[in-house]
Amino acid sequence: MHFPLIPDADTPRRALRAHERNWSIRSIGAYRPKPGKARGVWFRAVFTCLALALIVVAAGCARTPPEQALRETIAAMEAAAEARDSDALVENFAADFAGPEGMDRDRFRRYLALLWLRNRQVGVSLGPLEVELVGQDRARVNFTAAARGGTGWMPERAEVYQVKTGWRLEGGEWKLISADWE
Repeated sequence: MHFPLIPDADTPRRALRAHERNWSIRSIGAYRPKPGKARGVWFRAVFTCLALALIVVAAGCARTPPEQALRETIAAMEAAAEARDSDALVENFAADFAGPEGMDRDRFRRYLALLWLRNRQVGVSLGPLEVELVGQDRARVNFTAAARGGTGWMPERAEVYQVKTGWRLEGGEWKLISADWE
């Protein structure tokens, strides 16, 4: 078995080429590729890059299923309520939101401010969500909500509500259009 010569300044190129003809192992990286090898390497490299790009594009185009997106929106609203962030909570309300007794977005925000003034600590726990998709852009979600609050580290008040909500898909995001609780 012959090993390739390492070229130096004094070795003529002709001697290197003559020696490479007798070498039985093809070069695998550090040495210059032979004309027959370059096409196969380039083809595999280009094919691999195109396949990876196709996989990335396909993964990026995958949409979240409507029910899962709705569940994620409700979970974000629950976290915003516990963090006492009315802006993050109300941003998921539609402009034409209708609550009990004619409550709109602004009245709901004032209602939250009153609850948060009364209770320094606020907690919300939602029961299992019953999601019913109506067509492609509407949904109804029913669940139980346990709300607790107090001024100290122990909750002083707790109530359980049956909540019925209506949702609409606007611009790829679910917006709350109606809510009723008892």
